[in-house]
Amino acid sequence: MRLVLLTALGVGGATMVGALIGFAFKNISHRFTDIILSFAAGVMLAAAMLGLILPSVEYGGGAKGLPMTILGVFAGALCVNLADKLVPHLHKLSGAGEEEHHNSSLDKVLLFVLAIAIHNFPEGMAAGVGFGSENTAQAMVIAGGIALQNIPEGMVIIGPMLAAGIPRGRVLVAALMTGVVEVVGTLVGFFAVSLSTAILPFALAFAGGTMLYVISDEMIPETHAHGAQRGATYALLVGFCLMLVSDVLLG
Repeated sequence: MRLVLLTALGVGGATMVGALIGFAFKNISHRFTDIILSFAAGVMLAAAMLGLILPSVEYGGGAKGLPMTILGVFAGALCVNLADKLVPHLHKLSGAGEEEHHNSSLDKVLLFVLAIAIHNFPEGMAAGVGFGSENTAQAMVIAGGIALQNIPEGMVIIGPMLAAGIPRGRVLVAALMTGVVEVVGTLVGFFAVSLSTAILPFALAFAGGTMLYVISDEMIPETHAHGAQRGATYALLVGFCLMLVSDVLLG
């Protein structure tokens, strides 16, 4: 339990680390953040497959568990998709504060922060559910991939909020709250599978589905929006292969 709590704090705290970097270096290039985000996408892609979806099939009894796994993947994706419909996320709001009147820009920035908080909950659940498989090493790598994604995300939210005139103290609190949401999601995911191992196959697939949706709909479009497609693609492959090697050596 202590390890899960520390992991939850680490995953949520990664957003704060990114926010502090954003405070310290206000003019961080998009290319730098895109490379980090792409690397994290590669880690998360491999983690979703090797650490969540394939174990879901295994715990579900092989071929007879496939329907449950498929259902879980789509349920996870639809959950994030619904949140995306209600509050658009990163690549759809990252231009906040650049072209609109101050008040409308402020509203857009606050919506942007709310979007990150909402999307952090299922991502946190994915980290928590990973521990339900009792493969601690694999769960740590899954959580590490999510934390890696949170660092550039924390960096991204600082600029628009400062540009919209939000005081630095409130900007820091907003970044902290987005991380707290992820801590809560991690603990919810862990306790859900701890209470009933019967839901483990579905929960693993659900977490995998949320990660696949986030990678495809949010991370990859964001990393290809600033002219660094080739570097971003190779960074994704490096992240994927690193996770593959880790899975083989630690699994």
